Amino acid sequence: MKPDGRARLVGLALVVAVAACAAPTADDDGDTTGDVSGELIVFATASLTDAFDQMRDAFVSAHDSVEVVVNNAGSQTLASQILEGAQADVFASADTVQMDAVGDADELAGEPVVFAENRLAIAVEPGNPLGIGGLADLADPQLVVVLAAEEVPAGRYARQVLDAVGVEVAPASLEQSVRAALSKVELGEADAAIVFASDLVASAGRADDVPIPSEQNVVARYPIAVLTHAPNPAAAEAFVAFVRSDAGQRILADAGFAAP
Repeated sequence: MKPDGRARLVGLALVVAVAACAAPTADDDGDTTGDVSGELIVFATASLTDAFDQMRDAFVSAHDSVEVVVNNAGSQTLASQILEGAQADVFASADTVQMDAVGDADELAGEPVVFAENRLAIAVEPGNPLGIGGLADLADPQLVVVLAAEEVPAGRYARQVLDAVGVEVAPASLEQSVRAALSKVELGEADAAIVFASDLVASAGRADDVPIPSEQNVVARYPIAVLTHAPNPAAAEAFVAFVRSDAGQRILADAGFAAP
């Protein structure tokens, strides 16, 4: 190898080493090191709304020079916004399908990492006045059942479990986010909806939970990643580290999510 080739390799190694040292990291309590300041824009799927509100508050309390803006919507809506050029630093999805769509467009700065898991449940009116006991009951044509649309992760998962047990449901509406489906039950506009278990924790009694047995259920895996064109990559890396820290995982556990 020519001397100038060795020099370039040495120089590259030094750049990588410096970058690694400068990248923010988080300890078990979520405390980060590195330059964390400015505005941070987080795109988080609708089922993460409450958990990421708490995550934002905890992160900001540790870094008072950061302003965190969280945009919640269905994963497919957020992915489309990113692909259309919306400004964001971090993307947290309820499935790998929408994350892969963003990655296939070279919009991810690194490999996504799964930070939480979830399962489906049936949301019913408080007290379950119609006595809905499981997926088979949702086939009753007298029931008003709503689902998330098929392109929404919760909607696709719902169809997987319904197909697996051979239950046909004629939904009264197809919603663009799992929280919109839950809202129909909370407002008395639907008898039942298939949502995430964590959504019923957030519902705080406005809807009751009819569990779906594990042998009929699916595991929803939530990936998170920093985006290629993140305006604030340092804060983005620190936020992802916080989400994965013990402190972040405690917030997720309290919100009804399971560790990956």
